[in-house]
Amino acid sequence: MILRRRTKPDGVDRRDLGVATTLRRATTDDFDQLFELHHPRLVRALTAASGDPQLAADCVADAFERAFVRWRKIARYDDPAGWVRHVAVNRLRDHQRREGRRERALTRLRGGERSEPMSGLAEVEDLLGSLPEQQRLSVALHHVAGLPVAEVAAAMGIAEGTVKYHLHAGRQALRSALSGSEER
Repeated sequence: MILRRRTKPDGVDRRDLGVATTLRRATTDDFDQLFELHHPRLVRALTAASGDPQLAADCVADAFERAFVRWRKIARYDDPAGWVRHVAVNRLRDHQRREGRRERALTRLRGGERSEPMSGLAEVEDLLGSLPEQQRLSVALHHVAGLPVAEVAAAMGIAEGTVKYHLHAGRQALRSALSGSEER
């Protein structure tokens, strides 16, 4: 089978017109704008949720890389930033599940001994780290990244009412932890 170049009736190759390049540049500019606007906030939120800035940066970078590869499709979504947030949150959850399995396996191999937690984390990160995963992620996305409840719900894949519950419970737990630390 021989493939032929499609040309306009005047004999000019359509690829020479630069139409594809112009369209590709426009979508790349849109992606760049999305990246510049949302990358720092998302890294801050996931850092607060995980306590590990490198892990947060890796999860966000992976989410943006996946978005870039699929940009032609994702650019048409109603909320491309929401898609990126959702992927980043899922990557963080995947990593935490893997680490949990790894820690449990190491604990079994050591005969029940627990490894010492990392020292040097800020007090706020310690407090957030004491919250259950859903509460920690809700609080970080809402209060650190400044996302509205609807966007937090979309990123986490849960209902808005559930996010509100997790925010309430998380704030209550943080409040009691802070009041307990002030009394000491």
